Amino acid sequence: MVPPRISLKKNLANPLATILSAAMMLRYTFNQEAAALRVEDAVKTVLKQGYRTADIYEEGCRKVSCSEMGDAVVAAL
Repeated sequence: MVPPRISLKKNLANPLATILSAAMMLRYTFNQEAAALRVEDAVKTVLKQGYRTADIYEEGCRKVSCSEMGDAVVAAL
């Protein structure tokens, strides 16, 4: 496992947990169910498209950096 400080400097961190936490915030704090679903669906779409950061990479997928994963989720929104 890569220590967080090192992974951030190398653009290796997986942003999906943070992005999905934002979806939970939208749902449970702001009562914005539709917005939460959009975020969750965007993450599902990106994963179905085969994007993976190094920590969840598997053969046949496209390995991307933290920022590339975040950009892909934004594009899927």
